Amino acid sequence: MGILEVSKSEIKEYQKLKIISEMVLLKEHIKLFEQKYECSFKEFEVRIKQAAEDFESWDDYLEWKAYQRSFEELKKKIGEIERAKDIRIAE
Repeated sequence: MGILEVSKSEIKEYQKLKIISEMVLLKEHIKLFEQKYECSFKEFEVRIKQAAEDFESWDDYLEWKAYQRSFEELKKKIGEIERAKDIRIAE
């Protein structure tokens, strides 16, 4: 068996690319809601909390909120990867 040599920066880039691919999928879902309601999530959140009960909009709000939250968490993960000093290889 040969030796596989990988740099820290390559590992970081690989991890970031995995996360970015997830973010792209989330962003597509977010864009669909932005187009459907013609506003940002923050604007929609204000609108939905002031409107009369509309179950479809509330369902969309909950789904959109989950996409937003996941997207923000992944952005934080990328920052953590960029700041990582030590990298451990798990088997």
